[in-house]
Amino acid sequence: MTTQSRLPNPLKTVPELAPVAEALFKAVGNGSVPQTTVSLIHLRLGQLVGNTYLTVMHTGALRRAGESEERITAVSSWHDAPCFTDAERVALALIEAVLTPNPHGERVSADLYAQVSVHYDEKALTTLTFAIGQGLFFLPLATIGRPLPGVAPGEQWRD
Repeated sequence: MTTQSRLPNPLKTVPELAPVAEALFKAVGNGSVPQTTVSLIHLRLGQLVGNTYLTVMHTGALRRAGESEERITAVSSWHDAPCFTDAERVALALIEAVLTPNPHGERVSADLYAQVSVHYDEKALTTLTFAIGQGLFFLPLATIGRPLPGVAPGEQWRD
């Protein structure tokens, strides 16, 4: 069994990344989108790309935030799960649209954009967009570096 990721600690190797990551966390955490919603879309991102590290990390974050097992488990089948708000549903639809090719047109349709706009004002919609971007920013690190699920970041990077 692997006991370290493939890469060394990225913040030690490329310390210039620290302020970028901090800025993303600050922007996404501006309060216009509930942290639960951000964690739900990040969990769905991990599921859609098939990344265990991201799935475990965001499942843990939702548990620590007090989310029910029902809601956490239902993220993978949110379409027919009654436990999500309409705002959470459109956020989950948005992450799926961004990550799933649409053979019939653009990924984020005008209809989906209109639905999202009903639940999120301009600041929140921009924040939600950056929350998706934040997840995508760290995706190569999670897939190439292969950090270990459930292991604290400071303990898993290759020396």
